[in-house]
Amino acid sequence: MGWPATRTSREHSDRPLPGFKLAYPMLSADGTAAGFSGVTLGRAHVYRAVDDAICVHGSRHACPSRWCDCGFYCFHLLSAARDLACEPEYRGAVLLEVAVSGRYRRYERGLRYARQRVCVVRIGRCECARPAQVLADSGAGSVGWRRLVPVCAACAGIRPVLGPEVFGRLAGGITVTTDDAAAGPVAPLPAPAVPEAAGAVAVLSAEVALLQARLDDVQTRLDELTRRDEG
Repeated sequence: MGWPATRTSREHSDRPLPGFKLAYPMLSADGTAAGFSGVTLGRAHVYRAVDDAICVHGSRHACPSRWCDCGFYCFHLLSAARDLACEPEYRGAVLLEVAVSGRYRRYERGLRYARQRVCVVRIGRCECARPAQVLADSGAGSVGWRRLVPVCAACAGIRPVLGPEVFGRLAGGITVTTDDAAAGPVAPLPAPAVPEAAGAVAVLSAEVALLQARLDDVQTRLDELTRRDEG
């Protein structure tokens, strides 16, 4: 997630620590369960609302290992997760508030850790920039799981969708809400100013086109009269 590689000694917490992260919402193939997948490492692995990290490289060591990049990741600050969500490749992700526990390693901007509980899911904006209202089938996924994407009602179209409250229930009773940063209206971009000279050229071009059309009409009538006289 872009954190420096500097590590401190291994730490452990019996008391949950707060954190923020991005994840892709996932729905099981039979539609009976919901989960999440990572946006960087571990995209093929789906984890539940309460889960332990595994090494996505297939090693059997405990996570997070000093010699591996395995484990869950999170930011200390909500703003850092929102900043990452602006990247085009992460626009389809949701923002999670998590409670971190167990073994962890501290980074400058966050933690890499062994166990987490997802407390709140925040849904951002649709690709059209309106606040997302539902989770729709994105057309992507992994074995046994379909990836969902936050969309507004207008952009959902005929795709299968899941309401936020239904997703929260299938995920184990998690609160799913609209992110505060996406709740407000989007201010329209100002229309580009048209230079005065450009406006004058546009008017002259229209007048020339109209005059040419009238000349073409006169020429057509003259041709018809000439044919009649020759006949």
